[in-house]
Amino acid sequence: MTRLSSAARRLVTAFAALLALTAASAPAQAFPAEAAPSRAGADPKAPADFVALRTVDPTIIQEMRYLTRHNFVGERIDGYRQPLCILTRPAAQALHKAQRKLLRQGYSLKVYDCYRPQRAVNHFVRWAKDLEDQAMKGEFYPDVDKTRLFEDGYIAEKSGHSRGSTMDLTLVKLPASPTRPYVPGEPLVPCYAPRSERFPDNSVDMGTGFDCFDTLSHTLDPRIQGTQRANRLLLKSTLEGLGFVNLAEEWWHYTYKPEPYPDTYFDFPVSAKSLTKGP
Repeated sequence: MTRLSSAARRLVTAFAALLALTAASAPAQAFPAEAAPSRAGADPKAPADFVALRTVDPTIIQEMRYLTRHNFVGERIDGYRQPLCILTRPAAQALHKAQRKLLRQGYSLKVYDCYRPQRAVNHFVRWAKDLEDQAMKGEFYPDVDKTRLFEDGYIAEKSGHSRGSTMDLTLVKLPASPTRPYVPGEPLVPCYAPRSERFPDNSVDMGTGFDCFDTLSHTLDPRIQGTQRANRLLLKSTLEGLGFVNLAEEWWHYTYKPEPYPDTYFDFPVSAKSLTKGP
């Protein structure tokens, strides 16, 4: 066995630090196609091939935004009960392979959202129809009139996330520093502002923040150049080489193909209790 180089030791130390930033999870039992309501008030369970990402790769950083108030709605989203990334097993295993590649280059993946229950999508739809609620406009959709959220494709009544193989993610340069907590009511800065002015995320500069409702978020927007474009292309090339497909309008949005449940929209909560096996 060869001895670890000092660089390798530093990388191992960085991995250990990443573990403190990840969240809990676990596998479970299935829910029918169109997210049917649960019986007698009981929450539905996930299929047995859904897993907590941390059980497949505990080094991937998890910052589950919809459990917090730092999102375009401005409140915790329905169905998010734990800071947990849940995915179908094939998607989680493919992310693990991507993480191994990126770690060798001094980066880590960070997920913002993974499986998303239908009830969360319903929450987004209700919010989008409430034109009076524009509390988070200054950061997430500063140049988009809220009346156009459906027409422009920012909000829809169904989401690929609810099928379990789609995730929102970015890259973090190692060693990773924690992202400071969001303080509700703090001044909002447009998501496309220079990185030094935006909310301080510990990720690399992708040209916009996560969930930025703006055409600058289009993965290959020609206005994004230099280091920002290189960062987007590193994420894109790494993931596409392992079976992921990017949504062209969102640099952070990827779906693993083929999906185990291409026509099923699940509604079990984001919680370890939704899964059939413990972590």
